[in-house]
Amino acid sequence: MHKSYKIFSLPYFIWLILLAFLPIVIMFVLIFTDGEGLNFNEITFGVSAFSLFDGYTLIALLNSVLYAVIATALCIVLGYIVSYTLYISKIKNKRIILIFFILPMWSNLLLRIQAFGRLLEPNNIITSMLSNIGIHMSINANGTWFSVVLGMVVTYLPFMILPIYNSLEKIDKSYNEASLDLGLTEAKTFWKVTVPLSLKGIISGSIMVLLPSLSGFAIPKILGKGTIPLIGTIIEQSFMNMSYNFGSLLSIFLLIIIFAGLFFVFKSDKEGESLL
Repeated sequence: MHKSYKIFSLPYFIWLILLAFLPIVIMFVLIFTDGEGLNFNEITFGVSAFSLFDGYTLIALLNSVLYAVIATALCIVLGYIVSYTLYISKIKNKRIILIFFILPMWSNLLLRIQAFGRLLEPNNIITSMLSNIGIHMSINANGTWFSVVLGMVVTYLPFMILPIYNSLEKIDKSYNEASLDLGLTEAKTFWKVTVPLSLKGIISGSIMVLLPSLSGFAIPKILGKGTIPLIGTIIEQSFMNMSYNFGSLLSIFLLIIIFAGLFFVFKSDKEGESLL
C-alpha cells in the first residue's frame, strides 16, 4: 500500500482495536475473576469460572455441535442442488438469480427469525389462507429442535450456495468433456470430476454455516423458546445474570473454535477462489 493511502486505513484499525481486539482482551481477563458484576473496586482473581462448567453446559455444547452438524449437512445437500442446477442452466444472467438468495440477508436477522417463527405456530397466515378454501391444517413446531435446525438452514443456506456456485463456475468445462469422451457416464463424471473440483466451495460453505450455527443464540432463543440448552443461550444467560467470568470463558472457547475454522478455510483455499 502506498504511504499516502495508509491514512485511510487508520479508522479501520481504530475500529478493529476498540470493537474487536479490546473486548477479547477484557473477556480473557474476566475469566480469571471471581464474583458477579464488574465492580473493579472489589474484584478478586481466581478460577471459579472453570468450576461452573457442569453437566448441563456439556449437554448444551453437545446439542450445539449436533444441531450445527445437522444444519450444515442439510445446507450442503440443498446448497449443492441449487448451485449445480443454476450452474448447468442456460440462464444468461445467473448472478441476478444469486442476488435473490442474498436479498433476505439485507434485512434484520431478528425480524426474519421472528417472521419465520410465526409460520411455525398453529395459527399463521398460511393456515388461515388454506382454511379459507376449505383446507384445515395446523402446525406447531415452535419450541422444538426441528424448528431450531430448520431456522439455521433457512438463515445460513445462502452462505453455502455462494461459495459452491463460485467453485463450480471456476471449473474448466473441458474436464467434464474429457471425462465423457473417456467413457464415463454423466453420473460418474459428476461424482469423480465435478464434486472433487468443487470441494473448496463445500469446505468454505460448511465452515461459514457451521460456525454461526454453533455459536448463535438468536435462533435457539426465538425458535427454541429457550427450552433447548445450547451453548449460545447459556452465554447469553450468563451475561444477563452478571456471571461474566463464566460467560467470558465460553465465549473465548467459541472464539478459539471460530479462529480454528477460519484458519482451516484459509489453508484449504489460500487464494480465496471459492469466496470470490
